[in-house]
Amino acid sequence: MLSNLKPVAGARHSKKRLGRGPGSGTGKTAGKGHKGQLARAGGGVRPGFEGGQIPFFQRIPKRGFNNHTRKEYAIVNTGDLNLFEDGTVITPEVLLKTRIISKELSGVKVLANGVLEKKLTVKANKFSESAKQAIENAGGTVEVI
Repeated sequence: MLSNLKPVAGARHSKKRLGRGPGSGTGKTAGKGHKGQLARAGGGVRPGFEGGQIPFFQRIPKRGFNNHTRKEYAIVNTGDLNLFEDGTVITPEVLLKTRIISKELSGVKVLANGVLEKKLTVKANKFSESAKQAIENAGGTVEVI
C-alpha cells in the first residue's frame, strides 16, 4: 500500500549536527579545523577560481561569433499542415494550440518539407520560396504577418 512505503534501510542518512558540543564529535570548530579561509564565515573561493592562476575557462581559445540579436524562428513544414481541414486559416496561435510548434520564438517560418494536399490560408512571419509555391499549387494562399 502507498501509505506503508518506506525508504530502503540505509538509503537515508541523518543530517550531521554541527557545533553541538564535544560529545557530538563535531562540536567547537564544527569540522572546519582551526583558522584559515575555509573556517571563516563566507569563506571559500568563487567557482572556477584556481588560486590566482589563469582559470581554465580563460585559458581555452574562444572561436567564432555569437550574434546576440539573432532571430530564431519556429519551423513548420508543409507536410505538418495536412491535419487541418480545407479552407482553414492557419495562424501561429492555431499552430500553438494544435502543438505543431511548442514556442513562437521570433516568429514562425514555413518550409517545404513534405507534400501539402489541402487548400489552406497560411499566415506566418516567413516562408521559403518552395513552401510558397507548394501552398499556392495546392490552391491555398500565403500571407506574411
